[in-house]
Amino acid sequence: MAAWEVAAPGPIATRPLRAVRRPVPAPAADELLVRVRACAVCRTDLHVAEGDLPPHRSPVIPGHQVVGEVTARGDAVTGWAVGDRAGIAWLRHTDQACVYCRRGQENLCPSSRYTGWDADGGYAEYATVPADYAYRLPDGYDDVHLAPLLCAGIIGYRALRRAELPAGGTLGIYGFGSSAHLTAQVAIAQGATVYVMTRSPAARELGLSLGAAWAGGADEPPPVPLDAAILFAPVGDLVPPALSALDRGGTLAVAGIHLTDIPVLNYERHLFEERQLRSVAANTRDDGREFLALAAAHPLHVTTTVYPLDRADDALADLAGDRIEGAAVLVP
Repeated sequence: MAAWEVAAPGPIATRPLRAVRRPVPAPAADELLVRVRACAVCRTDLHVAEGDLPPHRSPVIPGHQVVGEVTARGDAVTGWAVGDRAGIAWLRHTDQACVYCRRGQENLCPSSRYTGWDADGGYAEYATVPADYAYRLPDGYDDVHLAPLLCAGIIGYRALRRAELPAGGTLGIYGFGSSAHLTAQVAIAQGATVYVMTRSPAARELGLSLGAAWAGGADEPPPVPLDAAILFAPVGDLVPPALSALDRGGTLAVAGIHLTDIPVLNYERHLFEERQLRSVAANTRDDGREFLALAAAHPLHVTTTVYPLDRADDALADLAGDRIEGAAVLVP
Protein backbone atom coordinates (compact mmCIF):
# COMPACT_ATOMS: atom_id res chain seq x y z
CA MET A 1 0.00 0.00 0.00
CA ALA A 2 0.98 3.64 -0.40
CA ALA A 3 1.71 5.47 2.84
CA TRP A 4 3.56 8.41 4.36
CA GLU A 5 5.79 8.04 7.38
CA VAL A 6 7.78 10.20 9.77
CA ALA A 7 11.20 8.67 10.32
CA ALA A 8 13.21 11.75 11.31
CA PRO A 9 11.11 14.60 12.72
CA GLY A 10 12.14 18.10 11.73
CA PRO A 11 10.87 21.52 10.62
CA ILE A 12 8.08 21.23 8.08
CA ALA A 13 10.23 23.18 5.59
CA THR A 14 12.53 20.13 5.49
CA ARG A 15 9.60 17.90 4.47
CA PRO A 16 9.86 15.33 7.27
CA LEU A 17 7.09 13.19 5.73
CA ARG A 18 8.43 10.44 3.48
CA ALA A 19 6.37 8.59 0.85
CA VAL A 20 6.82 4.81 1.15
CA ARG A 21 5.35 1.48 0.13
CA ARG A 22 4.32 -0.71 3.05
CA PRO A 23 2.72 -4.15 3.31
CA VAL A 24 -1.00 -3.96 4.07
CA PRO A 25 -1.17 -4.56 7.84
CA ALA A 26 -2.87 -7.67 9.22
CA PRO A 27 -5.38 -7.05 12.01
CA ALA A 28 -4.62 -8.52 15.45
CA ALA A 29 -7.25 -10.70 17.08
CA ASP A 30 -9.05 -7.67 18.58
CA GLU A 31 -8.62 -5.34 15.60
CA LEU A 32 -10.36 -4.24 12.43
CA LEU A 33 -8.56 -3.69 9.14
CA VAL A 34 -9.98 -0.59 7.48
CA ARG A 35 -9.55 0.55 3.91
CA VAL A 36 -9.05 4.31 4.27
CA ARG A 37 -11.60 6.42 2.42
CA ALA A 38 -10.61 9.76 3.98
CA CYS A 39 -8.18 10.98 6.63
CA ALA A 40 -8.34 14.52 7.95
CA VAL A 41 -5.12 16.37 8.73
CA CYS A 42 -4.67 17.53 12.34
CA ARG A 43 -2.26 19.97 13.91
CA THR A 44 -1.18 17.08 16.14
CA ASP A 45 0.15 15.40 12.97
CA LEU A 46 2.27 18.50 12.46
CA HIS A 47 3.57 18.26 16.04
CA VAL A 48 4.52 14.59 15.42
CA ALA A 49 6.23 15.45 12.12
CA GLU A 50 8.19 18.38 13.56
CA GLY A 51 9.11 16.63 16.81
CA ASP A 52 7.14 18.87 19.19
CA LEU A 53 5.74 15.57 20.41
CA PRO A 54 8.67 13.21 21.10
CA PRO A 55 8.52 10.10 18.91
CA HIS A 56 6.78 7.09 20.46
CA ARG A 57 7.27 4.93 17.36
CA SER A 58 9.76 5.41 14.55
CA PRO A 59 9.02 5.37 11.73
CA VAL A 60 5.32 6.07 12.22
CA ILE A 61 2.46 6.70 9.80
CA PRO A 62 0.57 9.75 11.13
CA GLY A 63 -3.15 10.43 10.87
CA HIS A 64 -5.93 9.81 13.37
CA GLN A 65 -9.14 11.14 11.79
CA VAL A 66 -9.93 8.18 9.56
CA VAL A 67 -13.12 7.13 7.84
CA GLY A 68 -12.98 3.80 6.11
CA GLU A 69 -14.55 0.49 5.22
CA VAL A 70 -13.92 -2.65 7.26
CA THR A 71 -12.21 -5.18 5.00
CA ALA A 72 -11.15 -7.76 7.60
CA ARG A 73 -11.51 -8.40 11.31
CA GLY A 74 -9.59 -10.34 13.92
CA ASP A 75 -10.85 -13.63 15.29
CA ALA A 76 -11.92 -12.10 18.62
CA VAL A 77 -13.95 -9.23 17.12
CA THR A 78 -17.73 -9.23 17.43
CA GLY A 79 -20.29 -6.63 16.45
CA TRP A 80 -18.52 -5.51 13.28
CA ALA A 81 -18.89 -6.91 9.77
CA VAL A 82 -16.87 -6.61 6.59
CA GLY A 83 -18.30 -3.67 4.65
CA ASP A 84 -19.21 -1.59 7.72
CA ARG A 85 -18.14 2.05 7.75
CA ALA A 86 -15.87 2.73 10.74
CA GLY A 87 -14.12 5.72 12.27
CA ILE A 88 -10.61 5.68 13.71
CA ALA A 89 -9.68 8.42 16.18
CA TRP A 90 -6.73 9.50 18.36
CA LEU A 91 -7.33 7.31 21.42
CA ARG A 92 -6.74 3.63 20.61
CA HIS A 93 -5.90 1.89 23.92
CA THR A 94 -6.37 2.27 27.67
CA ASP A 95 -5.75 -0.33 30.35
CA GLN A 96 -9.28 -0.16 31.87
CA ALA A 97 -7.71 -1.05 35.22
CA CYS A 98 -6.06 2.12 36.55
CA VAL A 99 -7.76 4.56 38.90
CA TYR A 100 -8.47 6.99 36.06
CA CYS A 101 -10.18 4.40 33.86
CA ARG A 102 -12.21 3.11 36.78
CA ARG A 103 -13.58 6.58 37.54
CA GLY A 104 -14.47 7.38 33.93
CA GLN A 105 -11.35 9.38 33.02
CA GLU A 106 -9.75 7.00 30.55
CA ASN A 107 -8.27 10.00 28.72
CA LEU A 108 -5.84 10.29 31.67
CA CYS A 109 -4.80 6.60 31.62
CA PRO A 110 -1.00 6.33 32.04
CA SER A 111 -1.02 3.34 29.66
CA SER A 112 -2.99 5.10 26.91
CA ARG A 113 -1.83 4.75 23.31
CA TYR A 114 -2.66 6.88 20.30
CA THR A 115 -3.20 6.43 16.57
CA GLY A 116 -0.51 8.05 14.47
CA TRP A 117 1.86 8.36 17.43
CA ASP A 118 2.11 4.99 19.17
CA ALA A 119 0.71 3.04 16.20
CA ASP A 120 0.45 3.62 12.48
CA GLY A 121 -2.40 5.85 11.36
CA GLY A 122 -4.35 6.95 8.35
CA TYR A 123 -1.88 8.63 5.99
CA ALA A 124 -2.10 5.35 4.09
CA GLU A 125 -4.45 3.19 2.07
CA TYR A 126 -5.14 0.84 4.99
CA ALA A 127 -5.04 1.11 8.79
CA THR A 128 -5.92 -1.05 11.77
CA VAL A 129 -7.84 -0.13 14.91
CA PRO A 130 -8.82 -2.07 18.05
CA ALA A 131 -12.52 -2.78 17.55
CA ASP A 132 -13.41 -1.42 20.99
CA TYR A 133 -11.94 1.97 20.00
CA ALA A 134 -13.55 2.23 16.56
CA TYR A 135 -16.57 4.50 16.13
CA ARG A 136 -19.92 3.93 14.48
CA LEU A 137 -20.49 6.92 12.22
CA PRO A 138 -23.62 9.03 11.72
CA ASP A 139 -25.58 9.12 8.50
CA GLY A 140 -25.96 12.36 6.59
CA TYR A 141 -22.25 13.00 5.95
CA ASP A 142 -19.98 11.73 3.22
CA ASP A 143 -16.54 10.31 4.05
CA VAL A 144 -14.66 13.58 3.48
CA HIS A 145 -16.94 15.60 5.75
CA LEU A 146 -17.02 12.92 8.44
CA ALA A 147 -13.25 12.66 8.83
CA PRO A 148 -12.68 15.98 10.68
CA LEU A 149 -15.35 15.07 13.22
CA LEU A 150 -13.14 12.26 14.56
CA CYS A 151 -10.64 14.54 16.28
CA ALA A 152 -11.34 18.18 15.46
CA GLY A 153 -14.96 17.64 16.39
CA ILE A 154 -14.46 15.35 19.37
CA ILE A 155 -11.65 17.31 21.03
CA GLY A 156 -13.51 20.56 20.44
CA TYR A 157 -16.54 19.07 22.15
CA ARG A 158 -14.46 18.05 25.16
CA ALA A 159 -12.83 21.50 25.26
CA LEU A 160 -16.28 23.09 25.25
CA ARG A 161 -17.27 20.93 28.21
CA ARG A 162 -14.05 21.79 30.04
CA ALA A 163 -14.74 25.51 29.48
CA GLU A 164 -17.95 25.20 31.53
CA LEU A 165 -19.87 27.63 29.36
CA PRO A 166 -23.10 28.61 31.14
CA ALA A 167 -26.41 28.33 29.28
CA GLY A 168 -26.80 31.29 26.93
CA GLY A 169 -23.31 32.52 27.76
CA THR A 170 -20.59 34.28 25.79
CA LEU A 171 -17.78 32.12 24.37
CA GLY A 172 -14.46 33.34 22.99
CA ILE A 173 -12.59 31.15 20.50
CA TYR A 174 -8.89 31.83 19.93
CA GLY A 175 -7.66 30.38 16.64
CA PHE A 176 -10.22 29.30 14.07
CA GLY A 177 -9.17 26.21 12.19
CA SER A 178 -10.57 22.71 11.83
CA SER A 179 -11.62 22.12 15.43
CA ALA A 180 -12.72 25.66 16.22
CA HIS A 181 -15.10 25.98 13.27
CA LEU A 182 -16.96 22.87 14.43
CA THR A 183 -16.97 23.82 18.12
CA ALA A 184 -18.39 27.24 17.31
CA GLN A 185 -21.37 25.63 15.59
CA VAL A 186 -22.01 23.31 18.53
CA ALA A 187 -21.88 26.23 20.98
CA ILE A 188 -24.19 28.38 18.85
CA ALA A 189 -26.65 25.48 18.51
CA GLN A 190 -26.68 25.28 22.31
CA GLY A 191 -27.58 28.97 22.62
CA ALA A 192 -24.16 30.61 23.10
CA THR A 193 -22.96 33.87 21.59
CA VAL A 194 -19.56 33.26 19.99
CA TYR A 195 -16.67 35.71 19.51
CA VAL A 196 -13.73 34.70 17.28
CA MET A 197 -10.14 35.87 17.70
CA THR A 198 -7.75 34.77 14.95
CA ARG A 199 -4.94 36.22 12.85
CA SER A 200 -6.41 34.93 9.56
CA PRO A 201 -8.82 37.26 7.72
CA ALA A 202 -10.28 34.25 5.86
CA ALA A 203 -10.88 32.45 9.16
CA ARG A 204 -12.60 35.55 10.57
CA GLU A 205 -14.91 35.59 7.55
CA LEU A 206 -15.63 31.87 8.03
CA GLY A 207 -16.47 32.44 11.69
CA LEU A 208 -18.93 35.19 10.83
CA SER A 209 -20.51 33.08 8.10
CA LEU A 210 -21.11 30.30 10.63
CA GLY A 211 -22.91 32.59 13.05
CA ALA A 212 -20.25 34.23 15.23
CA ALA A 213 -21.37 37.58 16.60
CA TRP A 214 -17.96 39.21 16.10
CA ALA A 215 -14.50 38.36 14.78
CA GLY A 216 -11.22 40.16 15.44
CA GLY A 217 -7.46 39.73 15.60
CA ALA A 218 -5.78 36.97 17.59
CA ASP A 219 -4.97 39.15 20.62
CA GLU A 220 -7.71 41.73 20.12
CA PRO A 221 -10.07 42.12 23.10
CA PRO A 222 -13.63 41.02 22.35
CA PRO A 223 -16.37 43.65 22.68
CA VAL A 224 -17.95 42.01 25.76
CA PRO A 225 -16.64 40.06 28.77
CA LEU A 226 -16.50 36.31 28.12
CA ASP A 227 -18.13 33.67 30.29
CA ALA A 228 -15.77 31.07 28.80
CA ALA A 229 -13.03 30.78 26.20
CA ILE A 230 -11.20 28.05 24.31
CA LEU A 231 -7.66 28.43 23.03
CA PHE A 232 -7.17 26.32 19.89
CA ALA A 233 -4.05 28.09 18.60
CA PRO A 234 -0.90 26.45 20.07
CA VAL A 235 0.39 29.87 21.14
CA GLY A 236 1.12 30.42 24.84
CA ASP A 237 1.34 34.19 24.30
CA LEU A 238 -2.44 34.21 23.82
CA VAL A 239 -3.15 32.87 27.31
CA PRO A 240 -2.82 36.24 29.13
CA PRO A 241 -5.12 38.19 26.76
CA ALA A 242 -7.63 35.34 26.79
CA LEU A 243 -7.67 35.29 30.60
CA SER A 244 -7.99 39.08 30.67
CA ALA A 245 -11.05 38.82 28.42
CA LEU A 246 -12.87 36.54 30.87
CA ASP A 247 -15.63 37.84 33.09
CA ARG A 248 -15.61 36.96 36.79
CA GLY A 249 -15.81 33.20 37.27
CA GLY A 250 -14.89 32.52 33.64
CA THR A 251 -12.88 29.55 32.41
CA LEU A 252 -10.24 29.30 29.68
CA ALA A 253 -9.74 25.77 28.28
CA VAL A 254 -6.57 25.06 26.27
CA ALA A 255 -7.51 22.51 23.63
CA GLY A 256 -4.17 21.56 22.11
CA ILE A 257 -1.78 18.75 23.03
CA HIS A 258 1.15 21.15 22.56
CA LEU A 259 1.48 24.81 23.57
CA THR A 260 4.40 27.21 23.43
CA ASP A 261 5.48 28.67 26.76
CA ILE A 262 2.96 30.81 28.63
CA PRO A 263 4.28 34.25 29.68
CA VAL A 264 4.27 35.29 33.33
CA LEU A 265 0.72 35.85 34.57
CA ASN A 266 -0.43 38.64 36.84
CA TYR A 267 -2.66 37.22 39.55
CA GLU A 268 -4.90 40.27 39.89
CA ARG A 269 -5.42 40.78 36.17
CA HIS A 270 -5.52 37.20 34.90
CA LEU A 271 -6.72 34.84 37.63
CA PHE A 272 -8.35 36.68 40.51
CA GLU A 273 -12.15 36.64 40.90
CA GLU A 274 -12.18 32.89 40.31
CA ARG A 275 -11.04 32.84 36.71
CA GLN A 276 -9.76 29.39 35.77
CA LEU A 277 -7.15 28.05 33.33
CA ARG A 278 -7.73 24.41 32.37
CA SER A 279 -6.03 21.96 30.03
CA VAL A 280 -7.70 19.36 27.82
CA ALA A 281 -6.10 15.90 27.62
CA ALA A 282 -7.40 13.89 24.67
CA ASN A 283 -10.93 12.55 25.16
CA THR A 284 -12.87 9.57 26.40
CA ARG A 285 -14.77 7.27 24.07
CA ASP A 286 -17.97 8.53 25.68
CA ASP A 287 -17.01 12.05 24.54
CA GLY A 288 -16.71 10.73 21.01
CA ARG A 289 -20.01 8.89 21.06
CA GLU A 290 -21.82 11.90 22.54
CA PHE A 291 -20.38 14.28 19.98
CA LEU A 292 -21.15 12.02 17.00
CA ALA A 293 -24.72 11.64 18.26
CA LEU A 294 -24.97 15.43 18.49
CA ALA A 295 -23.58 15.74 14.95
CA ALA A 296 -26.26 13.32 13.76
CA ALA A 297 -29.04 15.28 15.44
CA HIS A 298 -27.74 18.75 14.50
CA PRO A 299 -25.96 18.59 11.11
CA LEU A 300 -22.74 20.59 11.08
CA HIS A 301 -21.29 22.55 8.19
CA VAL A 302 -17.83 21.00 7.77
CA THR A 303 -15.48 23.14 5.70
CA THR A 304 -12.86 21.01 3.95
CA THR A 305 -10.00 21.24 1.48
CA VAL A 306 -9.34 17.91 -0.24
CA TYR A 307 -5.87 16.65 -1.12
CA PRO A 308 -5.03 13.35 -2.81
CA LEU A 309 -3.01 11.06 -0.55
CA ASP A 310 0.10 11.58 -2.70
CA ARG A 311 0.09 15.26 -1.63
CA ALA A 312 0.02 14.64 2.12
CA ASP A 313 3.27 16.57 2.57
CA ASP A 314 1.73 19.59 0.81
CA ALA A 315 -1.35 19.39 3.03
CA LEU A 316 0.77 19.39 6.18
CA ALA A 317 2.88 22.29 4.89
CA ASP A 318 -0.26 24.26 4.05
CA LEU A 319 -1.61 23.60 7.55
CA ALA A 320 1.65 24.90 9.04
CA GLY A 321 1.39 28.01 6.87
CA ASP A 322 -2.26 28.71 7.78
CA ARG A 323 -3.25 28.28 4.14
CA ILE A 324 -6.20 25.95 4.81
CA GLU A 325 -9.75 27.02 5.45
CA GLY A 326 -11.48 24.56 7.75
CA ALA A 327 -9.94 21.08 7.59
CA ALA A 328 -7.58 19.46 5.10
CA VAL A 329 -8.65 15.93 4.18
CA LEU A 330 -6.52 13.29 2.41
CA VAL A 331 -8.30 10.96 0.01
CA PRO A 332 -6.48 7.86 -1.29
